[in-house]
Amino acid sequence: MSAALARISIAFRLALREMRGGLGGFYIFLACIALGTGAIATVNSVSTAITSAIANQGQALLAGDIRFELNNREASQNERAFLDSLGEVSVSTGLRSMARKPDGSAQALVEVKGVDGAYPLYGQMQTEPQQPIDQLLAQQGNAFGAVAAPLLLNRMGLSVGDEILLGNTRLVLKGTIATEPDALSDGFGFAPRLMISRNALAASGLITIGSLVEHSYKIRLENPSTRASIVTRANRDFPDAGWSVRTSDRAAPSLAENIDRFSQFLTLVGLTALIVGGVGIANAVRAFLDAKRTTIATFKCLGAPASLVTMIYLFQIMLLAAIGIVVGLVIGAVAPFIAFRYLEGVLPVPEQATIYGSALAIAAAFGLLVTFAFSILPLGHAREVPATALFREQGFEARRLPSWPYLLAAGAALAALAALAIFWADDRRIASVFLVAVAGAFLLLRVVAAGIAALARRSPRVNSPALRLAIGNIHRPGALTPSVVLSLGLGLALLVTLALIDGNMRNQLTGRITQGAPNFFFVDVQSAEVDGFRQLLKTQAPEGKVFEVPMLRGRILAFNGQDVSQMNVPPEGRWVLRGDRGITYAKNKPESSTLTAGEWWPDDYDGEPLVSFSAEEAGELGLKLGDTVTVNVLGRNITAKIASFRNVEWESLSINFVMVFSPNTFRGAPHAWLATLTEPSASAAKEAEILRTVTTAYPTITSVRVKDAIDLVDQLVGQLATAIRAAAAVALIASVLVLAGALAAGNRARTHDAVVLKTLGGTRNMLMRAFGYEYLILGTATAVFALLAGGLSAWFVVARIMRMPSSFLPDVAVLTLVISLVLTVGIGLIGTWRILGQKAAPVLREL
Repeated sequence: MSAALARISIAFRLALREMRGGLGGFYIFLACIALGTGAIATVNSVSTAITSAIANQGQALLAGDIRFELNNREASQNERAFLDSLGEVSVSTGLRSMARKPDGSAQALVEVKGVDGAYPLYGQMQTEPQQPIDQLLAQQGNAFGAVAAPLLLNRMGLSVGDEILLGNTRLVLKGTIATEPDALSDGFGFAPRLMISRNALAASGLITIGSLVEHSYKIRLENPSTRASIVTRANRDFPDAGWSVRTSDRAAPSLAENIDRFSQFLTLVGLTALIVGGVGIANAVRAFLDAKRTTIATFKCLGAPASLVTMIYLFQIMLLAAIGIVVGLVIGAVAPFIAFRYLEGVLPVPEQATIYGSALAIAAAFGLLVTFAFSILPLGHAREVPATALFREQGFEARRLPSWPYLLAAGAALAALAALAIFWADDRRIASVFLVAVAGAFLLLRVVAAGIAALARRSPRVNSPALRLAIGNIHRPGALTPSVVLSLGLGLALLVTLALIDGNMRNQLTGRITQGAPNFFFVDVQSAEVDGFRQLLKTQAPEGKVFEVPMLRGRILAFNGQDVSQMNVPPEGRWVLRGDRGITYAKNKPESSTLTAGEWWPDDYDGEPLVSFSAEEAGELGLKLGDTVTVNVLGRNITAKIASFRNVEWESLSINFVMVFSPNTFRGAPHAWLATLTEPSASAAKEAEILRTVTTAYPTITSVRVKDAIDLVDQLVGQLATAIRAAAAVALIASVLVLAGALAAGNRARTHDAVVLKTLGGTRNMLMRAFGYEYLILGTATAVFALLAGGLSAWFVVARIMRMPSSFLPDVAVLTLVISLVLTVGIGLIGTWRILGQKAAPVLREL
């Protein structure tokens, strides 16, 4: 034991002495580690900061300690008495409607929120000008006050002090909204906020039987720690209430979940960059050990055992890696302070930024494991070379594998790396698939490199000496082919995949979807208005197709009697159970659906309630024919048996529902209607005229122009794609660093080749053309692989996961080819130019 400790001590001292020479040759090594580690540390630090802010600011984000939400009805007398017994209650009501100018010259969809005098119980409502919210919303004469998001004023050309109409109510804009404390917990809105008092909302006439309205009861508890017991008590005492209960410790669960998922994706992309950088680490270590061959030979000739030599250089490599990791951690520690400046006002951020140790620790662990895994094999090769061979001018070109302890150590490090990535991930299945895909891509790239070399070896003889030399360089021992293909292939394939997914999504949103989509959706059409409303649309759009269906709101409570909140539901199916769903009833099967299993009920059916469920969502939820679904509609629990499954074409943007019930299920229940107008030939001016006419004639009907919604979604997709591309760019930068390192590592062999060829009569021009042809061939081959691999990956995501039409985009192919050729030929020739200037005599003496 003491001998082993002494050997370790000697190795560590010798490693420190050798490092006095500086970091020459290790700058790319350090950059690869710092880049990958910094990306992981940054993503996890920012994510941890935001999720912790959501948890710590829960009361302000919810504007209460606990929230009870009811759809389409207010709390009953007994329910309200129960809520009042818990503490101070603030009631708010939300819905979508149309705001319009009194002269009818402009109108816009708005997210209306009616609040009472107690709002907000927590947090601060910030407006411009800053005044108490109850004063801003107070009634003056025949008009009520209102505050709105600045976006609404911009869209309608309004200023503070102007009047607008909402339903049957006249409003005066008293200010703009700077910060709404509970906006995030209210969920994503497709329209700008318009805040009014509940009295103004009642006077508007927008709340009628069947209207799509959300009533929120937010409560300040005397003892917030009793939240969980209150939820249990509420569900026990009021089993048929159908309310959604949320507590301040989970004020914005969907936001936190989405941040965690996006952070996981970016972490995996950062890990990919780090693994790609691992190839650069291996190249740098190999070149470093090659340059140290005289020192290693001296150690061995003086009697140093091979294990001591290995330990000396392992210590040096890990110490150098620690420098790169520290640089990456500094980046990750500073990043939140910078990010908060841009995220404040958009997402919750901590009041005081700090250093997030767990995020930095996981990044450091990834960096150390990648460094060890990719450096141990070159160390094993150096250990196996005899001392006599190290005195000759040759490198570690042996193709055989190092001894089994080194292989075992590398395998253990890679296994630990994979285990850490899976353990840290929120969705371990996705992390596992991602890691398997990366490992498969590495193996495939090795096969591709071997295939390129094999093709070069079997290619016919060409007359051009430069081209013949280039082809020979591709398949000769020690060729750059594996390094170039491996370094650039993965980064380019990732960029191609993301670019194709983004391009196909945008084409779908702006092209294919809009071709068959309705022009308008009309919500909250009352039963008494249906006939007149239909006639108005026929007058405005004689060639248009009007389609209307009854619509209610319901929350799924149970499957086969089991509470859905206690079920382990796959992530892809959770959206069906989150909040209330639009539901309908129909005598006949919807035109846009096809049955996949079961049968539709007869026209005169009058038995137990039946439901037809969307086939895809039913599969995700594990449902089968004959299962029962319990939904709460208007405070009443209804259980129906699944009679059929049907395919739903969601991408058509026509009226579709997850659940369609038999007509007898809701016989006599009050409800509104949902309608669409499809008129492909309508111009933008004609659509504006229709919108203005409908809003004026039926002010309580909410009109949604489909193109506006699509444009908003396209904008959101663009923002998301920008963040993803930025993350993918990190992987590409790592690929460029690895490529530069691989070419630099091969410069010594290239120097020998160039000197010998120049001695035999080769000109600098001919050698430049030869090396240029070589890099051109390798760059083209790598681009072709990236296009094939990225295209296949994008097709799988778009066609199989997103279930949208997938097409190959030529502009992506051209851009990928250009990037690949610019990087390989450009970086390669820059390094080659210096090599061609090398004096021949010093090199020839060492051969």
